[in-house]
Amino acid sequence: MTKRYDLVAIGGGTAGLVSAAGAASLGARVALVERDKLGGDCLYRGCVPTKALVKSARVAHLVRHSEEYGVRGTDSEVDFPAVMARMRRVIERAGEHDSPARFRELGVDVFEDEARFEAPDLLSIDGRTLKAASVIVATGSHPTAPPVEGLEEAGYLTNVEALELERLPRSLIVIGSGPIGCEFAQIFSRFGSSVTMLSSSPLPLPKEDPEVGEVLKDVLVSGGVDFRGGYRAEEVRLENGEKVVTAVNGQGEKVEARGAEILVAAGRAPTVGSLALENAGIGLEGWGLVVDEHLKTTAPNVYAAGDITGKYLFTHVAEYQGRTALRNALFPVKSKADYRVVPWTTFTDPEVARVGLTEEQARREHDRVEVFRQPFADVDRAMADGETTGFVKIVSGKRGRILGGHIVGPDAGNLIHEVVLAMQKDIPVQALSTTIHVYPTLSQANQRAADNYYRERLFNDRTRRALSVFFGARRLLRRS
Repeated sequence: MTKRYDLVAIGGGTAGLVSAAGAASLGARVALVERDKLGGDCLYRGCVPTKALVKSARVAHLVRHSEEYGVRGTDSEVDFPAVMARMRRVIERAGEHDSPARFRELGVDVFEDEARFEAPDLLSIDGRTLKAASVIVATGSHPTAPPVEGLEEAGYLTNVEALELERLPRSLIVIGSGPIGCEFAQIFSRFGSSVTMLSSSPLPLPKEDPEVGEVLKDVLVSGGVDFRGGYRAEEVRLENGEKVVTAVNGQGEKVEARGAEILVAAGRAPTVGSLALENAGIGLEGWGLVVDEHLKTTAPNVYAAGDITGKYLFTHVAEYQGRTALRNALFPVKSKADYRVVPWTTFTDPEVARVGLTEEQARREHDRVEVFRQPFADVDRAMADGETTGFVKIVSGKRGRILGGHIVGPDAGNLIHEVVLAMQKDIPVQALSTTIHVYPTLSQANQRAADNYYRERLFNDRTRRALSVFFGARRLLRRS
C-alpha cells in the first residue's frame, strides 16, 4: 500500500525536525524518517553533550583557581563517571521536545527506519512505499578519519566514541585543531588527561583570524595542552601499551606523540547511507548534495537542508536551511538561501566567535578597510570577573560598513550577536559606539572597539590642526 504525503523529511536532526514540524503546523500531511533517534548529532553527539562537558571542565578549572577570587580552594578531583552521567541527563532533558511521541502529536507520521529512493517522488521504507509531492533530504554528516598508516589497526575515537567513555583516559592525542579538536583538547586537559594536539596548521582554528588563533594557542598551552603546530599525522603504531603517532612538518622534521587514546577531529563527510540517490537523479558533488540557491537538488521537488548540503556545518544554519527548504518545498514562490551573515562560535574557554570576513579577506576584497580592537583587559566587567584574556576586533569598509567581527574572550558567543545584527541591517560601526550600553557589562567591549572609529577621526594630526585653528578663532572672537 502506498501512502501519500505533501512532504517527506528524511533525517531527524535539526533541519529535518524543523521542516517536519513547520509543515505539520501549516496543515500539510507530513512524514519524518529517521533510522536512529530523533534529535540527530546536535543532541546526542555534538552541541548539547559537548557544552555540558565544557561547563563541567570550566567548573573544575574555576575550583582549582578559586584562591584568585579570594576563596580558599577545595578538592578539585573530577569524578568522570559523574560528569558523563550529568551529560546524559542534559541530553535526556533537552531531547524531550524531539521525541517521536511529540511529533506524532503534531500530526507527523514518524518512521524509525532507513529510507531509499525509488524515484524522486517515491520512497521505500522497510517494505512500505511513500509517495511525496516534495522531499527534504536532511541526513547530516558524520566524522571521518584521515588516511594515516596504522590508525585503523591501533584504534581511535571520534567525537561519537569520546562521548561514550566511562573512564577518563590518562593521556590523549588529538589529531586536528578545528572547533571539535580544540574543545575536546581543553575539556580532557581540564579533567586531568595529559593532552597532545597535532595540528597540520601552525595555529589552532586555522579558518579564524590569525590573531584569534594566537590567543587560543596561548590559552591551550597555558592550560597544559602540548600543542604541536604545523605537524601532520603520518603513522600510528602500538608500543608498550601506548599508541604512538609520528607526525611530520613541511621541512620533513618528525615528532612523536604518545597516549592511551587517539581522538580524531579532522574531517566529516555527508551521510547518504542507503538513500540510493542515483534512483532519484540527485547529484552528489565534492562534500555534499548539489543544490541551487533555493536548496533544490538536481531532482524535481527534492530539496536538501543541513550538513548534507556541505555549506556551513552548524546547527543554527541547519535550522535556517530547514525553514527555507520547507517554504520552497510547499509553496510556488521560492526563497533564496542567504549566507551573507553567518555567525559561529567555538566553545572553548574563552570562547571564539566570528561573523563575516577576516582582516586578510577584507583587505583582498575591499578598499579603505579599517580595523578596530578592544582588549578585554581594559573592560571593567572583565577585570571584575577575572576573565581578561582576548579581544573584540571589528573589520569595516567604506563609511563604517561592518565587514567582519571577531571575538575571543568571555561569553563571545553571545557578544557577537550585536555585530551580527549590525551587519544584517547594514548598521555602521559608528552606531555601536553611540548606542548606550549597560555598565558594567562585557558588551561594552563592542562599544569600546567601535569608539575607535571616532578616535581615529578626531585625534589624527589633520583633525588636531583643524580643531586648533577652530578653538583659536573662537578665543579671539570671545576677546573681541
